[in-house]
Amino acid sequence: FKCVSETFPIASTCVACVFQRSQLRCGELADSQSATMPKRGLKAVSKSKKAAAPAGSGNPLHPSNPKNLRIGGTVQPSRDVGRFVKWPRYVRVQRQKKVLLNRLKVPGTLNEFRHPLDRAEAVPFFKLFAKYTPETKEAKAERLEAQAAARASGGTGTAGDKPTVLKFGINHVTTLVEQKKAKLVAIAADVEPIEIVVWLPMLCRTMDIPYVIVNNKGRLGALVNMKKTAVVAITDVEGGDQGALGKLTETAKARFNNNLDIRKRGGGIMGMKTQVKLDKRAKARFNNNLDIRKRGGGIMGMKTQVKLDKRAKALALEEAKKRMY
Repeated sequence: FKCVSETFPIASTCVACVFQRSQLRCGELADSQSATMPKRGLKAVSKSKKAAAPAGSGNPLHPSNPKNLRIGGTVQPSRDVGRFVKWPRYVRVQRQKKVLLNRLKVPGTLNEFRHPLDRAEAVPFFKLFAKYTPETKEAKAERLEAQAAARASGGTGTAGDKPTVLKFGINHVTTLVEQKKAKLVAIAADVEPIEIVVWLPMLCRTMDIPYVIVNNKGRLGALVNMKKTAVVAITDVEGGDQGALGKLTETAKARFNNNLDIRKRGGGIMGMKTQVKLDKRAKARFNNNLDIRKRGGGIMGMKTQVKLDKRAKALALEEAKKRMY
């Protein structure tokens, strides 16, 4: 840097000094600038060093690779898009039916079918029923062939004692209940339409026959070698199962026959938004009710109330006489 004042000694200040708006000599100005202010190039280099420092400080075997979630960058994280899926019709119908069953008020006769036995409670009943499963078609054919062979060989070919098996079918079980031959009745809760079995619990209570409501008509059907069935009944058991049948009968009567809570009116459960609205409305009604914030107490006894009534009547008569005269 060469000062202009050396070329033009007459000038007290050079053009560079005027530009910097300072009265210092150009040589002193250059020294002070070089001592205090860094150059722009150096400043940029220092910034780049600071920016590059954290990258070099990590593990070189595992360099940092920040995610770029914009278009064309890193793969987007998985999200639950179940609300945006167009579900099949049968799925939508199931969900809408569940919501409607919660919203609508249900009479007690139907509400009873909403409280079936849970899995743990139903296990002993199904264990007993499984011991008396009816024979299959193949077993029946084998039994008939054996009887025919015995008769052809000169034997009697008669069948033995009547086997003890489960009875199924709504008409057959209804007849057994009416004749009081059924010892225990199991009704499916998911029968469609429900009108097929909705009257059967009342009939069982009238005839004093214990009954239970289970959760799946397919499980009842498997007991009698069918795809599904609405109701099964047991009419008799062997001697070793009499104790188990007695315990299950007591459980069924306590759980269904004598239980009034499950026959109360159900449903009427609103959604969360509606519940919040109703709560706000109830709070506002309570805050605006002035009658409940009036002064209370001060209730006299019966004798005092009679005295006060007589005194009030006497005063009313005196005022009426004064008006007349």
